[in-house]
Amino acid sequence: MRKVLGLAAFVAALAAFGLDDARAQIMGGNQYSMAGCGLGTLLFQNDETRWKQVLASTTNATFGTQTFGITFGTSNCNPGGGPTGRPAASLFIDVNREAFAKDVARGSGETIDHLAAILGCSDSAAVGRTLRGDFKVIFASEGRPSAEVTESVFESVRKNPSLAEGCQRLG
Repeated sequence: MRKVLGLAAFVAALAAFGLDDARAQIMGGNQYSMAGCGLGTLLFQNDETRWKQVLASTTNATFGTQTFGITFGTSNCNPGGGPTGRPAASLFIDVNREAFAKDVARGSGETIDHLAAILGCSDSAAVGRTLRGDFKVIFASEGRPSAEVTESVFESVRKNPSLAEGCQRLG
């Protein structure tokens, strides 16, 4: 059991060392650190020291305060305060590419709803219809780089006047 816990702590520490740039781009101005929200973050006062981040994350996981905080908006967890804007949309599309492509082909689905929320769009159905109409442009080839797919998504949404106005974080 000690070996498993030691390995888990080691992997968490390694992950924390490589995510600074992604965190800076995606999390932007959120009030919590890499450990997220929860009791651990409150105890360690958003300290960016890596070992304190590991302790904060471990505290959150051990006591389940992060899940509770996210559910009920306590422990420095801000409901609806997740990452937004272009960097978050780019990461979201990259991570969910296969499901996103299927939803764009249909013109509706969870990934489109989530993308609309990330971009601050009030009408996810309109986003779905717009992306569906531009499916062949967005996914021009199977191996198209995610950055190009993301740029095509943004262009597609921007060219629709009502979406360009209705999406606050289109950037």
